[in-house]
Amino acid sequence: MAQSLSIVVPVYNSEQSLPLLVEAIQVALKDYSAPFELILVNDGSRDQSWSVVQSLVERHAWITGIDLMRNYGQHNALLCGIRAAKHDVIVTMDDDLQHPPAEIPKLLAELEKGYDVVYGTPDQEQRSLLRNLATQVTKIALQSAMGVQAARKVSAFRAFRTEVRNAFMHYNSPYVSIDVLLTWGTTRFSAVTVQHAPRRFGKSNYTLRKLIVHTFNMLTGYSVRPLQFASLIGFVFTAFGFLIFLYVVGRYLIEGGSVPGFPFLASIIAIFSGVQLFTLGIMGEYLARIHFRIMERPQSVIRRVVKQAEPEEVKAS
Repeated sequence: MAQSLSIVVPVYNSEQSLPLLVEAIQVALKDYSAPFELILVNDGSRDQSWSVVQSLVERHAWITGIDLMRNYGQHNALLCGIRAAKHDVIVTMDDDLQHPPAEIPKLLAELEKGYDVVYGTPDQEQRSLLRNLATQVTKIALQSAMGVQAARKVSAFRAFRTEVRNAFMHYNSPYVSIDVLLTWGTTRFSAVTVQHAPRRFGKSNYTLRKLIVHTFNMLTGYSVRPLQFASLIGFVFTAFGFLIFLYVVGRYLIEGGSVPGFPFLASIIAIFSGVQLFTLGIMGEYLARIHFRIMERPQSVIRRVVKQAEPEEVKAS
């Protein structure tokens, strides 16, 4: 028997693609035998996306719209929608039509094999060299934070059992990575290859800078690897300083003179100062996250929720 399904889509400046996305989901799930819903989370869009969401809710009883107070970021908006989902399986996907809804059954079929989380890995993506490099670095960082091999195949197109959500229902940090949070509930991950459609409207909101910031947030928000790296650097340069000390003392004892030259001394001081500032910066990032936790800065704030008054179980209208 098919499991009931909640599809969560973060919405940002996608007024043109939303009607097409809803139509594609409706076609893909027209023969789906279990109840399903679509949750559209408007993440502070600057165009008419929220008006489009409201009109879609009026036409389709299986759609719920959530309007956030401002832009909080893709993962924060996703977490808000995930917490609002009410069915057995949750599917997340982007709003730009690059994740074909027709591929959803493929994710669900893999999930039925006993996995708790299934990623839809694109068969091919057309991106710039720098963007591809940044994406690979992000996935390496994600693998470090997640601790599972499937991290190299993650994507925003994913399906997981709603029970996994229980592991992070009370997570309240403003720094959110859905993929890391999923590892708090299970280690049974899988991935399947899916089609990746070209973007039809606009351009990606994930710039190189945003990918770098997201990578750094994952490393400092969910892992102690940067602190371990800082400790390793400190140990290496302490050993380096000790070897220099032995060299200076040895030369004095053998030749009766010290190492000449101010540039040598200045370069050593600069190296050690840079390492100290680097390690202090890493520790500062961790302190900043503790600071935001103490302030209880919210992940997101909902302005309003719109949906039709209806029986709980509906199919596409």
